[in-house]
Amino acid sequence: MRLKEKVVLITASTRGIGLACVKKCAEEGAAVYMAARNMERAQQIANTLAGVKCVYNDATKPETFPTMVEDVVKNAGRIDVLVNNFGTSDPGKDLDFANTDPQIFLDTVMVNLRSVFMASQAAAKHMAAKVGGSIINISSVGGIVPDISQVAYGTSKAAINYLTKLIAVQEAKNHIRCNAVLPGMTATEAVEKNLSEEFRGLFLRHIPLGRMGLPEEIAEAVCYFASDAAAYTTGQILTVSGGFGLATPVYGDLSGKLHRR
Repeated sequence: MRLKEKVVLITASTRGIGLACVKKCAEEGAAVYMAARNMERAQQIANTLAGVKCVYNDATKPETFPTMVEDVVKNAGRIDVLVNNFGTSDPGKDLDFANTDPQIFLDTVMVNLRSVFMASQAAAKHMAAKVGGSIINISSVGGIVPDISQVAYGTSKAAINYLTKLIAVQEAKNHIRCNAVLPGMTATEAVEKNLSEEFRGLFLRHIPLGRMGLPEEIAEAVCYFASDAAAYTTGQILTVSGGFGLATPVYGDLSGKLHRR
């Protein structure tokens, strides 16, 4: 029960990594608020989990970031942990640098960065008025390792990594910690829907642990940063990616040909 009596707000939380975070935080004793656009779906999930409630948030509507925080504070009296899980990209339009429409680039960067900035700013105001808190940004390994496509998504995640450090430094005086979790390829519905089997196979060749991550494994890292076990940890950029990006670029070509014990 590492999060007993903590109030946790998680954005984009009805599926994938967000939903795994909801379940793990609830399991660890937190009062969890699912921020979601589809309130019907969120409520159906919340009805099956002890200590879980819903608040409305639509990342395309900036005004819903402060209101979702206010709703949590109104109901729970405070907010201890914010998990900024929202992030979006259209792989069919978010292409490489040469071929991505400038407006697609700007819109994607704006909506992803805005979601973290506005939610964090709103939550930090209430955290500072109490005894501090923990902000956890779900970024991506794509924010530190350049890819051959999704130029806007990668740029937005790199910016979120830097914003994480800025928040950590500037809000430390208010006892607010801020850290980021950077998933690698994770076995979510979005990955299954948007990435071909061939691409997944090519990608896996470059992951030393040889498999995709599980949403529950990302949630474990989130739970650590949310807990008092991380009370002296802030401004950290933690990759949970099976070792992706650690090895020489030829790793994927040679690993299957090397002698194995």
